[in-house]
Amino acid sequence: MKDIIKRHLSGEHVGICSVCSAHPAVIEAALRFDLNSDRIVLIEATSNQVNQFGGYTGMRPKDFRDFVFKIADDVGFPRKRICLGGDHLGPNAWQKDDPETAMAKSRQLVADYVAAGFTKIHLDASMAVAGETNPIAPEVAAARAADMAVAAEKAVGDGEGPVYIIGTEVPVPGGETDGFSGIKITDPADVKVTIETHRQAFAKRGLEAAFERVVGVVVQPGVDFDHSGTIAYDPQKAEPLTQFIEGCSGLVYEAHSTDYQTPEALRGLVAGHFAILKVGPALTFAMREGLYALVALEDELIPVEKRSQLRAVLERIMLDEPKNWAPYYKGDASTQKLLRSYSQSDRIRYYWAQPEVVAAVDKLYANINSVTPIPAILSEYMGYELHRAKGAEFNARGWVVDKIMQVLEDYAFAAEPNPQRLAG
Repeated sequence: MKDIIKRHLSGEHVGICSVCSAHPAVIEAALRFDLNSDRIVLIEATSNQVNQFGGYTGMRPKDFRDFVFKIADDVGFPRKRICLGGDHLGPNAWQKDDPETAMAKSRQLVADYVAAGFTKIHLDASMAVAGETNPIAPEVAAARAADMAVAAEKAVGDGEGPVYIIGTEVPVPGGETDGFSGIKITDPADVKVTIETHRQAFAKRGLEAAFERVVGVVVQPGVDFDHSGTIAYDPQKAEPLTQFIEGCSGLVYEAHSTDYQTPEALRGLVAGHFAILKVGPALTFAMREGLYALVALEDELIPVEKRSQLRAVLERIMLDEPKNWAPYYKGDASTQKLLRSYSQSDRIRYYWAQPEVVAAVDKLYANINSVTPIPAILSEYMGYELHRAKGAEFNARGWVVDKIMQVLEDYAFAAEPNPQRLAG
């Protein structure tokens, strides 16, 4: 990770994709994609997904580490080329708690991540907790981040401590409004405040050496997506940010919500010093596309009484348990039905781990693998030409993994000095 940042700061066009997902097929795809390269793979968990209480995945930091390493061992990917990261570590999951309680949980959260071997830590205490008003003062957010850094440094075992990311993609009021949904490109003046308040807060706690390991700042470069649209990266509008960070020794930007950007836009982000590109929903969206294509194939080839009924299972469970999508998907019943499957926010991703859904996916794979689809049917539903060009024997799960890898190709194109394929 440090080598990538060092190379970028030396003027080389290089960056890294941060895979933000806890789905095993996504992690497998990320590892298989770089299996025959010498690149590291950065895989991150959020404080909502993975924490000391289990998060919504049911995994604690050490469980997530073991989960990733098990997939790596199965794939044959060397563990030493995996970088584990913690995203938005702070009181985000405990905003209803009072400040003292929320921060006690946050310190334990960070300590557990570091103790489990996570070496990239995003310290984010930007959100208000019970009794506070958003936005909290930058000095308060920085002080809380430094408190978490103290806990992180104490949890370091043998070897050097983690690299840190500071800041958040939600800017303070006053930034330039740009694009839809009130997206604001972060003002360089706010970035300066973020860096300096964190520098002072770290110094106050005797963490000057730890601050030297702060390698990135999270900002909003003017990219985002909604249910069906995407705000494309505009390098001219982000130029003030690009120019500012060039004067900050040792620092790059980390860009969140880069999902659904074009390969050219992603490459432009890296050129603008957004060297860390986080992606999550676009990967599980591609996985969902692949599974739905298999369902269509299943409808052609498998008797109705033997089909997985995956889409019906998902729809029933999402209607029975609407908390993960209902607050976000507005409109009438027909609109909501479409969004449950096809929204780019991909809130269907919260349901893939449900036991009934897992069983339906397994049955779908088994059904498709039990037949020998003719090339014309594969081409109709699966875009089989890609597989035939690669000389790969068709396999249901392997094809879904390949769908995810197609998204990762865009990030490889963006982050490599000499990409091996054309964009588009």
